[in-house]
Amino acid sequence: MKRVYNFGAGPAMLPLPVLEKARDEFLDWNGLGMSVIEVSHRSAEFEALLTETDTLLRELAGLPDNFDILYVHGSAQMQFAAIPLNLMPLKSAHKAAFIESGHWTVLARKEAARYGKAVTVASSEASNFNHIPDYDVSTLDADTSYVHITSNNTLFGTRWNEFPDTGDIPLVADMTSELMSRVIDYNKFGLVFAGLQKNLGPSGMAAVMIRKDLIGHAMPQTPNLLNYDTYAKNHSMPNTINTFAVYMMNLVLKWLKDQGGVPAIEKINAQKAQLIYDAIDATDFYRGAAQKAHRSHMNITFTLADSGLDKAFLSEAEARGLYALKGHRVVGGMRASIYNAMPLAGCQALVDFMQDFERRHG
Repeated sequence: MKRVYNFGAGPAMLPLPVLEKARDEFLDWNGLGMSVIEVSHRSAEFEALLTETDTLLRELAGLPDNFDILYVHGSAQMQFAAIPLNLMPLKSAHKAAFIESGHWTVLARKEAARYGKAVTVASSEASNFNHIPDYDVSTLDADTSYVHITSNNTLFGTRWNEFPDTGDIPLVADMTSELMSRVIDYNKFGLVFAGLQKNLGPSGMAAVMIRKDLIGHAMPQTPNLLNYDTYAKNHSMPNTINTFAVYMMNLVLKWLKDQGGVPAIEKINAQKAQLIYDAIDATDFYRGAAQKAHRSHMNITFTLADSGLDKAFLSEAEARGLYALKGHRVVGGMRASIYNAMPLAGCQALVDFMQDFERRHG
């Protein structure tokens, strides 16, 4: 078997020990003589697994006690509808503010506009989202129900280094591409959500961490399975939960704890990112797509000075076991997604290839 270094943006690389553990007990989980995907979500064994996953996530994230953890269907994009349905009624104006730093915030704003007033208060779209836009939060209208941001922008390779203080107005953050990759003070937020498929497990489900006082305000027309109160009252199991996703998330969180937790993985992630950024900045052959002050540690975007070499770069990289480096179509060039599971050796292999490719084609 030959494993590649998978730089894909998601579904993304998972830790090898996690995959091996899942393989080894796939047919017989917990001594039950059946797979975890066959076990009833109402069983005592699965309930214990779900509770343990809650505990691990809360511990590793440093999540305050006044937050609930919900596991919800539909991955992150489903929350683009669930959030306005649940939070817009916090104020009579039914208005939400969006600080647009990339594609996913724009989609979230367009979806929210179905349920109330969705206002763009700042945007970096004019520069193809190559930085986080400035915004004076003191100018927010008092009747705003919540402020929505995307903390790390997968397509464009930018991230928020400092989060805005929105005061009494809840701050909502889509952290799909960086949750559990760096230490976060969740007291700054009203709600944080993430699809699992980057740092937490397989695709198809999302984790929502929401302040308890923000639950119970949903619009009357809110579908039952989009209502946060439904999940909170039923330990995220109003119907059949994605049991395999919970199981895999549990294994990933245990792996993360074994690495030393979020503070330790944050240091490794910074080292990995710096290694690649140094290679980009050392030459004119490669050019970083994001402004330096706003560079992501999860998604590194860059172009070749001669775009005519893109096809050869990708082909040769894949031949060396460096998989899925093609950038998103709206940015072009290359994107190296280096989530928690990507080892330092993978980043070094990419840098070695980049330098060799430049020697041969520069």
